[in-house]
Amino acid sequence: MNRSPIIVALDYPCLADAVALARQLDPALVRVKVGKELFTREGPAVVEALQNLGFELFLDLKFHDIPNTVAAALKSAAALGVWMVNVHASGGRRMMEVASEAMASISSPPLLTAVTVLTSMNDQDLAEIGISAPAAEQVRRLALLAKDCGMDGVVCSAQEAPMLRDTCGDSFLKVTPGIRPVGADAGDQSRVVTPPDAVAMGVSHMVIGRPITRAASPTRAVAEIIQSLQSR
Repeated sequence: MNRSPIIVALDYPCLADAVALARQLDPALVRVKVGKELFTREGPAVVEALQNLGFELFLDLKFHDIPNTVAAALKSAAALGVWMVNVHASGGRRMMEVASEAMASISSPPLLTAVTVLTSMNDQDLAEIGISAPAAEQVRRLALLAKDCGMDGVVCSAQEAPMLRDTCGDSFLKVTPGIRPVGADAGDQSRVVTPPDAVAMGVSHMVIGRPITRAASPTRAVAEIIQSLQSR
């Protein structure tokens, strides 16, 4: 069973590029994530191709719609045999409750997580869409709602993980984008931490993209991250 906290974001425009990168990785050491761009272009074929290489897969489509539509979409995702799926917590209680009920009706459902506040957003961004609370407070509010609705965890910033560990417990998953090894470019992420710091802060799974996928040697990049975690 794969117990690695590393999820490699395969943010590529086509299946061939994603598979070419995945072939350089060990499915015993990492999981992979497929997002909107790749899935919209390639569809279920990309999921099947990566699973055939032995990878457990996080289908990161961030469903946010009326409850019945989200439930139906999640059932379709579960039928693909993915390891994790997600919704937007801002879709509200009824949407998340129906999503949780949909997964409970499946014999071997994927893990179901809820996006709190996108890691590219800061307090000013939230204020511009009418949310006066700071990002951390909005994350806490949505995480507690998500847990109450039966989610397995949330997608959040590692900076909020210690707070969520205290409010939601260790078993409530904390999946964090915006993880950057020391020396890596922050890119379009506003709130970033290193892998060892993320684990120390209570992160259960860390999503890492460009520091691995754009490395001269993705295999070496993964090995260095694993080494940094073992030596913390």
